[in-house]
Amino acid sequence: MDAGAVALLREILSSTDWVERTREFGLALRSTRSPGGLLVVGTPEEEPWHLTAHLSDEARLSGLPQLAPTLVRWAPAPGAPAHLRVGMERIEHARRGETLFVVTEEQAPEALLERVSDARRTGATILALDGGDRRLEGLAHDALTIPDHAPFSFDGAQHLVSAAAGEGTHRRSGLRDRLARLLDRVNGPQIGD
Repeated sequence: MDAGAVALLREILSSTDWVERTREFGLALRSTRSPGGLLVVGTPEEEPWHLTAHLSDEARLSGLPQLAPTLVRWAPAPGAPAHLRVGMERIEHARRGETLFVVTEEQAPEALLERVSDARRTGATILALDGGDRRLEGLAHDALTIPDHAPFSFDGAQHLVSAAAGEGTHRRSGLRDRLARLLDRVNGPQIGD
């Protein structure tokens, strides 16, 4: 999905709260303090390669080095390039100022939940993009749950989040923002002369 497709998806979702929620979640990914401190992990069956690549692109294009992710893998090949050899032991070294971003549409395995719990105890921020895993959500500081009936796919959610993470921070906030959104919804789209 390219930037145009993400923009179209946002336009389609503009009458829902999904756009704002994915923006908030994207901003939460920026809380990581250093490049490589954003640890992205999935399950043994589904590693979030695609999302990791998009976050890497967003880090580079937006000038936000803290978005440069580290893909944490369950069974990295010994001969793989260095960026593909980071194993689960990296989570054991997660610390305050780092973010563990768990991405799984399915239920997280017990071994992952244990590591997430340990990382939380050592001070790492836990974020989850999931399909409704209550135990994972209970461990996360913030979770974005994509239910089966969502108006987009889990893959689409990953694109929305990664694009939002790289966006500029100059946004309206507070009461004025909420009122502006309400007026936009009540008045409908503005059509030029």
